[in-house]
Amino acid sequence: MVENSTITKALLEELRDFDTPLLANTIGYVSKAAPHEYYCGGDIQSVTPPLGPTVGVVFTAEIDSSTPGEAGDTALYWELLEMMRHCELPCVLVAKAVGSRPEHECLIGDGMAKTLYSVGCTGMVTDSRVRDIAGLISTPFAVYGRGRAVHHEALRFRHINRPVEISGVTFSKGDVVHADGNGVIRVPFDCLTRLTGAAVKNRAFEHEAHMFLRRTDKTPAEKREHVQALVGKYGFSDCVSGGEEER
Repeated sequence: MVENSTITKALLEELRDFDTPLLANTIGYVSKAAPHEYYCGGDIQSVTPPLGPTVGVVFTAEIDSSTPGEAGDTALYWELLEMMRHCELPCVLVAKAVGSRPEHECLIGDGMAKTLYSVGCTGMVTDSRVRDIAGLISTPFAVYGRGRAVHHEALRFRHINRPVEISGVTFSKGDVVHADGNGVIRVPFDCLTRLTGAAVKNRAFEHEAHMFLRRTDKTPAEKREHVQALVGKYGFSDCVSGGEEER
């Protein structure tokens, strides 16, 4: 079960209708969180581009897949699967690689993906590499990580459901993740229930602004003036119009 009662299946389904950059932009207007607290860096990329957006509540794990010469230990993995099976909401596994050879970490392939998917987990965010891309896509199980690796050592699940840091962002059990081909964000709780309504308005602002910005018959000064007028209409801004002070 998820402790935060504001997270509902309907809310997660609504969030899937938006791309991740739009939500990241919108969070800046409806949350007190600083950007560095909720968006992952460019080192974390989709390795399953046809899939997404991926939205779900977080379960976490710390896994060693690279240290040589140690026996596997997956007891916590099976415990985690049982927890996910009893969760009423879509899940996302956020997995921290903790082995001694970071460049050789490979935390998931299509076998684990199929098992995770069967208990309601639709994707993974990780600072490791992954393999079996075709199998991940066909499952379908979306993965966001540092690229591909062909193999791994025996898997050792060290901890589950403790806070983990991925690309500068701390994820805890019960957080909400939103990810697509552009990247990964953690949705701050303080804006969760207001985010979809605000995102609808921000999407309208961006659409109207972008139509004007595309035009070749308008000068840069005219474009800036027009977008600043839209700031007053919608209450949102782009990053270069001069409307940052309106926030």
